[in-house]
Amino acid sequence: MVLLLPLVLGIAQVALVLHVRNTVAAAASEGARAAAPLGATPADGAQRARRLIAEALADRYADDVTAALAGVGGVPGVEVVVRTRVPALGLFGPSVPVTVRGHAVREVEP
Repeated sequence: MVLLLPLVLGIAQVALVLHVRNTVAAAASEGARAAAPLGATPADGAQRARRLIAEALADRYADDVTAALAGVGGVPGVEVVVRTRVPALGLFGPSVPVTVRGHAVREVEP
């Protein structure tokens, strides 16, 4: 029993870290897609990513979201970068930095 409790808590912690990281990565990708249509701006993508992160997790995970025009495979695109800190020990303990990037090909006028 003494060994089982730390094992279960460790598995729960890994699940929490992966959940936060995957949710932030999905928001970055969705933000890039929001900035890709004709007439949209990188700021639209950053705002979309911030809103998704705040809805799914908390505002504190959406503090550092940036978006910029970037090449994606040699074609015009947009990149949304989210830098956050993921709790490494419990919900409010020490944290580790995580940086995720979302990319999308930008629509251009014909």
